[in-house]
Amino acid sequence: MDAETQESETAGKQSGDRLGLVIGGALLAACAGLALYGVLGTGKDDSTPERRTPTAAVTYEVTGTGTADITYQARSASGEATVVKAAALPWHKTVDVPLGKEPTVSIILGENGGQARCALAVRGKHVQSATANGTFGRATCSGALPAPASEQQD
Repeated sequence: MDAETQESETAGKQSGDRLGLVIGGALLAACAGLALYGVLGTGKDDSTPERRTPTAAVTYEVTGTGTADITYQARSASGEATVVKAAALPWHKTVDVPLGKEPTVSIILGENGGQARCALAVRGKHVQSATANGTFGRATCSGALPAPASEQQD
């Protein structure tokens, strides 16, 4: 090999070594950054509890025989209803309902009719009941919950 070829190979090796060092350094910096991010977190303090919407326990009950479509409100700040299609009677459910919302349970009997009664209790105290009769008979029970303390002070 002549001197010129040896110099060219040596320069190529040095260039390749530098490239390897640069790539290795970049990978090391990326790993260190991820480790630091994991240690420091996202800035969210896990020791402070989430703000929760105050609720009241509401018991919905539907008595009778056969089946009924039942619609009721559960814990949903948006107030969306939950629907149970062709629920076997008797049926009951206790859920948390956000304060300030109106707990409601509605029943619709099927084409076979019959008789069913809905009842609503807030924190264990009976609030309202209603009866549905006949084919596609309907009944609705509702009550009132106080507004959350933060809204009452306004």
